[in-house]
Amino acid sequence: LVVVAGLVWFYFGRQSAGLKAGRILVSGRIEGYETDVGAKIGGKVKRIEFREGNQVASGALVAELEDDDIQARLRAAKAKTAAAECLWRERKESLDIAEAQIEQARLELSRSTEGVRARIEQNEASKAQANAELIQAEAKLTEAVANHELARKRKERFEKLLGPGAVTKDEYDEAVKNFESTKAVVESQRAFVSASRKKLSAAGSLLDQARADRFNPGIRSRELNVMEKQLVQARHQVDNSVNEVAAARAQEDEIEADIAYLRLLSPINGVVTARPVEPGAVVVPGATVITLIDLDKVYLRAYLPEGDVGKVRVGDSAEVFLDSFPGKPLTGKVIEIDPVASFTPQNIYFKEDRVKQVFGLKIGIEAPDRLAKPGMPADAEILLGKGG
Repeated sequence: LVVVAGLVWFYFGRQSAGLKAGRILVSGRIEGYETDVGAKIGGKVKRIEFREGNQVASGALVAELEDDDIQARLRAAKAKTAAAECLWRERKESLDIAEAQIEQARLELSRSTEGVRARIEQNEASKAQANAELIQAEAKLTEAVANHELARKRKERFEKLLGPGAVTKDEYDEAVKNFESTKAVVESQRAFVSASRKKLSAAGSLLDQARADRFNPGIRSRELNVMEKQLVQARHQVDNSVNEVAAARAQEDEIEADIAYLRLLSPINGVVTARPVEPGAVVVPGATVITLIDLDKVYLRAYLPEGDVGKVRVGDSAEVFLDSFPGKPLTGKVIEIDPVASFTPQNIYFKEDRVKQVFGLKIGIEAPDRLAKPGMPADAEILLGKGG
């Protein structure tokens, strides 16, 4: 409340120094609306481009957080997307083969032995493909086990570094999450290897059965029913793969959005009023990194004696006088009046003045022209009953 210092002098002294009728003199300090630019996600501050008093344009980069960990997450997400797309292509190829096999099986019911021979060849191809899938699945399992072991070592290393503070809790949690994720991948790949072995075994059985019963139409019909069921299953697998690819791409988009959040942009044209953190500091989500104020939107915070508050209305025009430009008043308007009175500060007034109460108000300055800056003392003459 130091802004009310001298209020009694202004009101009783200058009020009697030729103030026009229908006007009330108030005094106070120029203030503005501050905008805090904060981090949407936590991280370590890499750099801050501006200091207190610097002008900042809207959209300018004001600060940036480090992105090493999040870039690693993005690479892992892209690898996951690539694997999902690869699996989708494999299942799509398997579906195409299954559809072709069924079509061939239907033809075999009405064709001669030559048609049966073609079916046997297709079963041989299916077995060869199943064997290739098994080899590929075993290779992926080996890779997944290696990644899991690497994640385990990294988790244990971060666990030791967490106590001395060499790594943050978020970094350790990310390592734990990566360890659990690679563990899930290992389990998934083991299941896929098991399924591939069963598929190879089933393909071999179908081939043996085709060779043994190549001239039995009834067996061919039953085989066709089995293949049609397998076709339905293959279509479900393709649909699942489509969903897995979409989920992996969505995760990529989410991480890329987090990367964009690491670059803090100014939402306004303004001036830096506070820089509470420095490069190297670790901030949490929502923490303020820099504070700006728009010099084109400032107001005079002034005070009225309790006896005059009933004369002033929101919307009344005003002329604001700066000490630096006493002959160039700025036009303004009363935009807010406090609903509750405040006591004057005890360290400012004489004892008989301490019991007096004042009402705070805001006078918005319509065109400050960068002349009125926060912290400057100023006076204002309120034109009673004259709205802007």
